[in-house]
Amino acid sequence: MAEAQFDIRYIAHLARISLSPEEEKKLSAQLGNILGYIEKLKELDVSKVEPTAHAVPMNNVMRADEVRESLSNEDALRNAPAKANGLFMVPKIVE
Repeated sequence: MAEAQFDIRYIAHLARISLSPEEEKKLSAQLGNILGYIEKLKELDVSKVEPTAHAVPMNNVMRADEVRESLSNEDALRNAPAKANGLFMVPKIVE
């Protein structure tokens, strides 16, 4: 248990958080449970499982890249607080 206490304090130090003794005890037990579960997962034979980045198949969720009509310059600038020569006017921020 002393090693688990050391680990939780070290992790808290790395995360730059302060824990009360009660929180250390609670988080130490939770961390122990998580590490125990990981050890249990290591027992599985995954040699025939192909690595993946997603748990479910992903399809392209973006719309097709097609040329289509866009806003006219006049429509785009309609609500602009300041405009000149068909462009948005913004405050100068670099001197």
